[in-house]
Amino acid sequence: RGAAMLKSHESEEMYLETIFLLKRRKGMVRSVDIVEELGYAKSSVSRGVNLLLEKGYVTVGRGGELAFTEKGYEKAASVYERHRVITRVLRSMGADKELAEENACRIEHIISEELFDVLRAYDEKI
Repeated sequence: RGAAMLKSHESEEMYLETIFLLKRRKGMVRSVDIVEELGYAKSSVSRGVNLLLEKGYVTVGRGGELAFTEKGYEKAASVYERHRVITRVLRSMGADKELAEENACRIEHIISEELFDVLRAYDEKI
């Protein structure tokens, strides 16, 4: 994949995961919540949310509340699962919590399904 395509994919997944986590924590999520959580400019978040809308991952209700479509929820839950599994595997290898979390955030966007399956199987054994 080209660098721009990879960056776009990573950004999309970051938005999905952020919405997923905010919904778990707060229940209701609007674009302004993403701005506050990630510290991104409003214009960047607006662009990101519009891309999620175009791809059919989210809908926007009255008052700007973001809701996942079934497809969006599945994708967001998958990204979050990758994050959790990678973090646990890195922690089991001796990385402290902060180091494991920080690197899982990067790795989760570029890891192949094949390697993730290996990490998931390892995580289930430990």
